[in-house]
Amino acid sequence: MIPVVKGTRDILPDEALRWQYVESALRRLLELYGYKEVRTPLIEREQLFAKGTGESTDIVQKEMYNFTDKSGERVTLRPEATPSMVRAFVEHNLGQVMLVPKLYSFGPMFRYERPQKGRYRQFHQLDVEVFGVSDPAIDAEILEMAWTLVCELVPSRAELVVNSVGCKSCRPMFSSALLESLGDRVSELCGDCQRRSKINPLRIFDCKVPRDQPIIDALPHSIDYLCKDCRVHFDAVLSQISDYDIPHRLSHRLVRGLDYYTRTTFEVLIEGMGAQNAVLGGGRYDGLVRHLGGPDCPGIGFAVGLERLVNTLAERVAISNPPAVFLVAIGDDARLVMLTLIRELRQAGFSTQMDYDARSLKTQMKRADRSGAPCVLILGSDELARNEITVREMRTGNQRSISKTALLEYLGEALPEWTGKSESNGLVQE
Repeated sequence: MIPVVKGTRDILPDEALRWQYVESALRRLLELYGYKEVRTPLIEREQLFAKGTGESTDIVQKEMYNFTDKSGERVTLRPEATPSMVRAFVEHNLGQVMLVPKLYSFGPMFRYERPQKGRYRQFHQLDVEVFGVSDPAIDAEILEMAWTLVCELVPSRAELVVNSVGCKSCRPMFSSALLESLGDRVSELCGDCQRRSKINPLRIFDCKVPRDQPIIDALPHSIDYLCKDCRVHFDAVLSQISDYDIPHRLSHRLVRGLDYYTRTTFEVLIEGMGAQNAVLGGGRYDGLVRHLGGPDCPGIGFAVGLERLVNTLAERVAISNPPAVFLVAIGDDARLVMLTLIRELRQAGFSTQMDYDARSLKTQMKRADRSGAPCVLILGSDELARNEITVREMRTGNQRSISKTALLEYLGEALPEWTGKSESNGLVQE
């Protein structure tokens, strides 16, 4: 057997039900807020991420899957979605095509890093972006939507954390204050932080090395160095999310790990997930579109780690995706009729299974019971002679004979009552 590549995994049928549930819930909410889906390629030019994500980031320095294709061009499996979304926005002139470009995308990302629980080399994200709006009201709307998305799936366990990292006018003053505060203690930090201090000092706040934490906790706070415009903008964001009655916490350590962030940054954390408890994160990136060759256009967005979000459902969601109907045929003649009937049932919208191996009645009924189907249709020689089908409700064991011509109508009326719902999405929240 040839196993999967290290850091990748198969999503098997039972778990895939949770993925479908999460994706469906997210799509429904995104449509309510007016977002439209975009699907970008998995592979992009290497320069897009080197320039867009940032040369100083761990993603570009250590984690990207880069290679040279047969034409000699350097390409990359996308490690994150925002540069691709910006490229699509610019390349297809969506600022002119859409009234307000509000976009989202689902898909796999790729980073070469140490695999661990909830963290893989191929992972999946929902990416959400808004272009062309600088008003703090859109920041607040994005925060409110992010909070709603998570709370829809993980109620009572989420926490919204916010900060502002300033803009190109005031951030240099904060960076200087950081380095001045560190002084000679830079040499006491880990190697990554020493490198960051020379390239992007704000990223020192991303450090997870335990011995570095007392030094980092004593560093200045970005909101104390905001210029007037950034202060007004951030105060307006905080005021509006307070008006939305969204519980939130300020964190001076929240700078996010990418070079393009400006002003508002945020994360949604999930209680009980350990160190890797951020399920959603994002912020504003007002200079990125121009940096990647587009107009001087503001932007804001966030990404949701779908693996982590799906994992939070395991404790409170029961898997149940049985067929609506299971067919049991006794004898070759009955089996031929059932092979036609199964197609008719599916065309009528009933999920249907049968035993194709022509086993005994007892064995077929056992398989029907294992399938979880609420309804079993039984066809043997007696039913064939009467042009009827025996319909058995598995929960009660009650059964009755129904003419073939009335079968679809009867099932349409009976199945909602037997299943307790008119439509089955395969998941029952506890």
